[in-house]
Amino acid sequence: MTERHLGDGAIRRSSLYGSSTENTYAGALSFMRRNYTRVLDGVDVVVSGIPLDLATTFRPGARFGPAAVRAASVQLAELNPYPWGFNPFDDLAVTDYGDCWFDAHNPLTIKPAIVEHARTILRSDARMLTFGGDHFITYPLLIAHVEKFGKPLSLIHFDAHCDTWADDSPESLNHGSMFYKAVKDGLIDPAHSVQVGIRTWNDDFLGMNILDAAWVHDHGPRAAIERIVSIVGERPAYLTFDIDCLDPAFAPGTGTPVAGGLSSAQALAIVRGLGAVDIVGADVVEVAPAYDHADITAIAAAHLACDLLCLWREKKVRLL
Repeated sequence: MTERHLGDGAIRRSSLYGSSTENTYAGALSFMRRNYTRVLDGVDVVVSGIPLDLATTFRPGARFGPAAVRAASVQLAELNPYPWGFNPFDDLAVTDYGDCWFDAHNPLTIKPAIVEHARTILRSDARMLTFGGDHFITYPLLIAHVEKFGKPLSLIHFDAHCDTWADDSPESLNHGSMFYKAVKDGLIDPAHSVQVGIRTWNDDFLGMNILDAAWVHDHGPRAAIERIVSIVGERPAYLTFDIDCLDPAFAPGTGTPVAGGLSSAQALAIVRGLGAVDIVGADVVEVAPAYDHADITAIAAAHLACDLLCLWREKKVRLL
């Protein structure tokens, strides 16, 4: 489904479905050339960015992540995604909502601004695919998703870090403690949640199921998929992918890199195998392009996001 006009489909395409003809190296840089719009009628998935990096504990720069992922996605809009072999936008109505606005100079207003951003989108019954920004953004996103889908949700969390270090300050901005808060707040059920790729230590993982990086290297993606599906079951799940789950060889452009992580191939294989899981929302976070080389981190993030869209397209087609 290609419209007659050439170029700038993000602002010229009239339909939410299909694709237009683009030069990969030019034009309006929405994610995968989807329509830039805040009209939510008839939308299946809303892509948006949250350019926050005030919660980082090491290197800043993830505020530029959403723009980098959008720019890296242009080549993915040229051909049918591999290995799916279909254009997800023939069946899935996806729009790019732009970025969440918040006042970076009034930090205590940031969390409620993100919650309200998500509430506005979720009221339309569209799914959210969100680009960070640092990983703190998942906490307010979970608040809004729990309001929509009920508590607690299962969490599928790809990361080098568990992000469950203790933090009992209700107003803190910290990308290493938001899942501690999420467990304490009852937003997620640790017994039916899983953290993949972990390779940092915490004395108390709060009952989360851990498939650390060494486990994935030893057992492989297929075993990881089977374990994730057995843990989550049919429960609604939120998927969050911190790009530092990948080894720095595959994702140097991030704020807190840790050696020994997953390869891009391992991570993509696992995500592609999660079709049996009811993923109600997802994010890809912590891309910091200032530390990247040849855009390889942003490219990996864009591929992961594309695969998540393909999973949602597969689910929609199955339910038709």
